[in-house]
Amino acid sequence: MCGGQILVDNRSMKLLIVDDHPVVRDGLAALLRQLGPDVTVLIAEDGSRGLGVVESHPDLDVVVLDLAMPGGDGFAMLHEFGRRQPQLPVIVVSSSEDPRDVRRALASGALGYIPKSASPRTILAAVQFVLAGNVYVPTLLAQDQTSKQDEAADHSIPGKAASLTARQTDVLRLLCEGRSNKEIGRKLGLSEKTVKVHVSALFKALNVANRLQAAAMADKAGLI
Repeated sequence: MCGGQILVDNRSMKLLIVDDHPVVRDGLAALLRQLGPDVTVLIAEDGSRGLGVVESHPDLDVVVLDLAMPGGDGFAMLHEFGRRQPQLPVIVVSSSEDPRDVRRALASGALGYIPKSASPRTILAAVQFVLAGNVYVPTLLAQDQTSKQDEAADHSIPGKAASLTARQTDVLRLLCEGRSNKEIGRKLGLSEKTVKVHVSALFKALNVANRLQAAAMADKAGLI
C-alpha cells in the first residue's frame, strides 16, 4: 500500500496473526504494521500455538485467523478463542469467498471476515473497522447476507429486542445516536473494550452486520 501509515487512535497496539503459510504471515505482518508507529505483530503457525500466545499476552487487541490450517478445524478454533478470551476480537482472513463460510464464521464469533483476495487498503480498513467496535463483512458478500436477514426481519424483531439486556439496550440507543465506542464508554462509565463486547453481542443478538443495520432494526423494534 502506498501513502504511508494509517493510524488507529494513535496508540500502541498488539496484534496476533495465526496462519500456517509463511509468505501470507509475513505479508500480513508487514501490512498491519502500517496501522501505526507502535504496532506489535505476533505470529503463530497454527491454532494451538495461537491459543498459547493469547494466554500469555492478555493485552492483545485483535487476532487475525486463517480458517484453513493443517491439523485443525478453523471454526472450532474460532469457538475456542471466543471461549477463552470472549472480549478479544477475532478477524478471519480466508481464501474462501463462499457466503456460507462468511455467515458461519460470524455466527462462530468472528467480528470480521476478509477474503485473501482483498486489496491491502481494504484489509487495513477492515481491521480498523473491527477495532472501532464494528463487524466487517466483505462488500461482495454483504449483499447476500443482508438479503437473507431482511427476509426474516419482520418476523423476528420482537424476539430479538426482548433478548437484549438493559445495558445492551443502553449501548444500542447511544450507537443509534452515532456515538463512537469511546463516547459510549464515557457516557455509560465503561471501558472501550467493554463497549466493543456489548456492540459485538448486540450485532449477534440482532443478527446484523454493522451499525446501520443495528439502527434500522432498533427503529423497527421501537427501541429508539
